[in-house]
Amino acid sequence: MTDKIALITGASRGLGAAFAEALYDTHHIVAVARTTGALEELDDRIQAKGGAATLAPMDITNADAMAQLCRSIHDRWGKVDLWVHAAVHGAPLTPAGHIDQKDWTKSVAINLDSVGRLIPFLSPLLGADGHAVFFDDPRGGEKFFGSYGATKAAQIALARSWQAESANTGPKVSILTPKGMPTGTRARFFPGEPREALVHPRDEANRLLSELNLSS
Repeated sequence: MTDKIALITGASRGLGAAFAEALYDTHHIVAVARTTGALEELDDRIQAKGGAATLAPMDITNADAMAQLCRSIHDRWGKVDLWVHAAVHGAPLTPAGHIDQKDWTKSVAINLDSVGRLIPFLSPLLGADGHAVFFDDPRGGEKFFGSYGATKAAQIALARSWQAESANTGPKVSILTPKGMPTGTRARFFPGEPREALVHPRDEANRLLSELNLSS
């Protein structure tokens, strides 16, 4: 049984789920997502491989719920070795002059505000030796990507500040750029795109994990 803890926010599908499955043999997985059924399916797959997971079906925008989760992690394990943040809201593509305010508010809440809370919550749990991972998607400034591009760019700007601030003290902060994958979010952005040219999340998770070199 591993004593390493990996917290995956946005773990129910796509790259987050793929990371959870890829880490099963080296980490106990704490899987966070809103969709209980998808988390249970992830748990089944991890258990079938001989791993173990703790499911946390909650919304990362709920500050009280996330604070309670972090307190529970502290009380049970005292630490987080790896935090992989894969949660994202991909608002519908639209001209900047036609952004729906509900979509804008949701984008800010999920892509930016939640991260601004989670970093202070998790920094003490990660300590000097932990590792936080974010995923860049450099579409900020591209036409029609206003809500998603702006809030994702702001999230990564915050992560880069944390990365620079913690370079000498820890935790380590990595910002990776995944290749295109056949996820639900990408399908909303590029309907009808040939899926054969895209990389399976499982393969991309393995490639990105090799970049992280967690064993070092």
